[in-house]
Amino acid sequence: MELKNIPHLLDEVKTLGESFFKEHEPLLYQLIATCSQALEQGQTLFFFGNGGSASQAQHLAAELVNRFLFNREPLAAIALTCDSSILTSIANDFDFRDIFRRQLQALGKPGDVAIGLSTSGTSENVALALQYAKKAGLVTVGFLGNDGGRCKDHCDFPLTVRSSDTPRIQEIHLLLGHIFCEQLERKVCTRSC
Repeated sequence: MELKNIPHLLDEVKTLGESFFKEHEPLLYQLIATCSQALEQGQTLFFFGNGGSASQAQHLAAELVNRFLFNREPLAAIALTCDSSILTSIANDFDFRDIFRRQLQALGKPGDVAIGLSTSGTSENVALALQYAKKAGLVTVGFLGNDGGRCKDHCDFPLTVRSSDTPRIQEIHLLLGHIFCEQLERKVCTRSC
């Protein structure tokens, strides 16, 4: 198989990123304001996804709990992808599709923020968790791909990368996550750092 031209790959990412942020910039500012207010009120941000999206969920939670750019007080963020005992017991005793929903049932409170990552938009366990979260009064966010799939139907903030190319979607999700963390940290630090 012939290698792709690296500058061409970079152009793909640039074009997709520009298109995504042009479409979603106003929604992203609303999300940052909503999450900032939630954190101020003692709420928690929950991140979850599968595979590469699980690692991005953990990455973003870590940036908020520890620090992104500034030394500041920790922000309440949890990745629901980390506890192998919880994940495997739910998958074994109930079903794999329940691994995030049951954790939100145990930990989530109205006003918290549930952030599901799914490059396809069709991950059943992410969709079910978002559906539960919305009904339970949590703010729901999707870092999604393709057309948003069934996940978008349960999101107050559906942030959809309009592509079916999983690596490109993940790259835009990472950029989105970093912008989200930086802007959220700047907003929080304006008030308390």
